[in-house]
Amino acid sequence: MNGAESLVRTMVKGGVDVCFTNPGTSEMHFVAALDRVPGMRCVLGLFEGVVTGAADGYFRMKGTPASTLLHLGPGLANGLANLHNAKKANSGIVNIVGQHAVYHIGYNAPLTSDIEGLARPMSSWVRTSPDAKSVAADGAAAIAAAKSAPPQIATLILPADTAWNEADGIAEVPAEQQRASYSPQAVEQAARILHGDGEGTLLLMTGSALSEQGLALAERIAGKTGCTVMGPTFRPKMARGRGRFSIDRIHYVIDQALPMLAKFRHIVLVESDDPVAFFAYPNKPSMLKPQGCEVHRMTSWGENSVAALEALAGAVKASARDVKPQALAELVKPTGALTFATIAQAIACAIPENAIMVDESLTTGRGFFPPTAAAAPHDWLQNMGGSIGFSTPLSIGAAIACPDRKVITMVGDGSAMYTIQSLWTQARENLDIVTIVFANRIYQILRGEFDNVGAGEPGQRANDMLRLDRPTLDFVALAKGMGVPGRAVTNADEFNKALAEAVAEPGPRLIEVQM
Repeated sequence: MNGAESLVRTMVKGGVDVCFTNPGTSEMHFVAALDRVPGMRCVLGLFEGVVTGAADGYFRMKGTPASTLLHLGPGLANGLANLHNAKKANSGIVNIVGQHAVYHIGYNAPLTSDIEGLARPMSSWVRTSPDAKSVAADGAAAIAAAKSAPPQIATLILPADTAWNEADGIAEVPAEQQRASYSPQAVEQAARILHGDGEGTLLLMTGSALSEQGLALAERIAGKTGCTVMGPTFRPKMARGRGRFSIDRIHYVIDQALPMLAKFRHIVLVESDDPVAFFAYPNKPSMLKPQGCEVHRMTSWGENSVAALEALAGAVKASARDVKPQALAELVKPTGALTFATIAQAIACAIPENAIMVDESLTTGRGFFPPTAAAAPHDWLQNMGGSIGFSTPLSIGAAIACPDRKVITMVGDGSAMYTIQSLWTQARENLDIVTIVFANRIYQILRGEFDNVGAGEPGQRANDMLRLDRPTLDFVALAKGMGVPGRAVTNADEFNKALAEAVAEPGPRLIEVQM
C-alpha cells in the first residue's frame, strides 16, 4: 500500500467519501488510488474555484466535510476565493494539495511555491506530510479538524514522493469533538434582558439558530417577550417558507440598515457577530448598532444554539401559545414586464417543496425575501464572504449532498461568469439544478458602489469597467456548449413557464432572464 492509497482509505473510513477534484502531475498517484480504493465519489471541476465552492455547499447541506484535490500552489490559489467564503460560513473542508517530490523542491522548478503560506489565511489547520508513513495519520488529523466544533478548513500538503512510497496502512480518525453545549450564564443574562426590556431587544441569529427548530423557538420567545428577531445580511443556511418563522435580515444598504436597528437598546447575539457595514463609506458608520446599544453574546459558532434557545424559552416561560400570526404575501403568478417585483413573485410561486435556494442575485434579489416567505418550505443559502462566483459551485455540492432535493441557483450575469465552468460539472453529474441568470448587462452592484463611495460621476472609461456589453453575453449558448439545456425569457409570462418546466424536469437547466 502506497501513501496515496493509505490516505484515500483513511478518508473513506473517516467519513470523507466525496472528493471534488482538479488534479495535476503531483496528484496522479492519488488519482490512481481512487480506482484501487472503493468508496470515494470523485467529481471533476474545470476550475479550482468550482471545486472549493462545491465543497462549501456540500458541508452546508450535509453537515460533514468533503475533500478537494488541488494541484500545487497555483491550483490552491485559484480556489482561495471560495475557500474564503467557506471559512466565513464555518464550513468544514479537507483540502489535499499535491507538492513536488521532496528532493525536487530545492531546484525551484516553475511551479514551486510556498503552499503552506498560501493555505494559512483560509485554513485553520495546515500540515505537510514529511514521509509516506505519516500520510494516513496526517489525513486522520485533517479530518478531525474539519469535523471539529466549530468546523475548520484543513489543508494537507502531500509531496509527490510521499504518495508513491510504501506506507504502513490506514489511520483511525480521532473521536469527533462534541459540539459545545452553551453557557447557562449567558442564557440567564439574555432572559434577564428580555424580562426587563423585551421590546428594546434584538435577537440577532445565524448558524444553527436559523434551522426550522431554532426559528420556532425564537418565534415563541418573540411572542412572549416582544423582542425582535432578525438575521445578519448574509447567512450560511436558513429555513424559510410557509409554516416557518419569517424574520427580517439587516439590510445591505447602510441608510436602510440604520433605521432598522435604531430602536434597540440591547442586541443578543446567537452565533452572530456585531452588525457591521459591508464596506466603509464616507460620512457613514462602520458599526450599524445605535449609540448606547449594549451587545450580549448568548452563543458562539460551534455551540448548541438550538438547546440555548430552548433554555431561553423556558426561562421566559414562552410556549407555542405565545406565537403571533404572520402576515405573508399573497402568491399570484405575475404577468407583464420583468421587474424586480415580478421576478420575485414568479420565483416565490415556483419554489417546490423542500427546495434548496442558492442566492447570489445581488442587486436583483434584494426584494426576494418578502414574497418567498410565503413559498413552499425551503432552505436559503447565501454568500458569507462576499467573494463572487460562489453560487453555481455551491449548488454542485448542495445537489450532491441532497440528491433528492431540487436546487435553484439565482445569480447575476457578472457573478455567473466567474465560475461558469460549474455548468459543465452539473451536466456531467446530471445534477438536479436550475440556474437562473439575471442578465442586466452591467455590474449593477458596482455601479451603485461607485456612487456610495463618493467617486463622482463615472466617465466613459469608468462605465466601460462596469458594463457587460461589446459583446453581449449569451448564457443560453454558453450553457448549451457545456451540456445544459437553456432558454431566455423577456417577460413574466415566459419566466413563469420556463420556471415550471425547469422545476418539473430532472437534471440541470438554465434560464437567462433578460432584463
